[in-house]
Amino acid sequence: MAKINDLCEKVADGAEMPVPSHVCVRAHTRALTGNPAPSATQVVGDTSPTLLALDLGTTLGWALRLSGQAMSGTEHFKVGRFEGGGMRYLRFVRWLDELSRFAGPPSALYFEEVRRHRGVDAAHVYGGFLAQLTAWCERHAVPYQGVPVGTIKKFATGKGNADKAAMIEAAKGWGHRPEDDNEADALALLHWAIARETTA
Repeated sequence: MAKINDLCEKVADGAEMPVPSHVCVRAHTRALTGNPAPSATQVVGDTSPTLLALDLGTTLGWALRLSGQAMSGTEHFKVGRFEGGGMRYLRFVRWLDELSRFAGPPSALYFEEVRRHRGVDAAHVYGGFLAQLTAWCERHAVPYQGVPVGTIKKFATGKGNADKAAMIEAAKGWGHRPEDDNEADALALLHWAIARETTA
């Protein structure tokens, strides 16, 4: 825990706002232009709207554009041995609230829209996250949109059925260092949203 706190202090050094631990531990501070940024909260004078992209699940991938910079990471919402199944959703909503306090409400939120699941349990868990997410967006007046998995994969790799390794390589090609395929998927979705924004 001490190492995490030390890392938080280093990232927040010189920043103008406090950085929550869930952001700074896995924050990637490479600007979308490809230039490394000295701080996750560096003010670069960029007026681009804040965008949030999510790969929903118990292991959740997220990517955020804030002040023209991309930050991303992975959050875990596993249920403890003596906890009810609803605890993962309470933690997810609390995480959304904390992220919104840190970055401000996103101008738009995108999530990976999954139509087919490997099993019933996975479908139920995804549905729970989706219900909490859409309710949160409605409550905070945040526009949201689901994007099909195949659309994201094709944008990132040229193949609508790309595997996890290909998605991770695509994220690395943009200059990111994803921890896993969940983070890579969220980054691909963020870049898809930015590309769509620039062509609109």
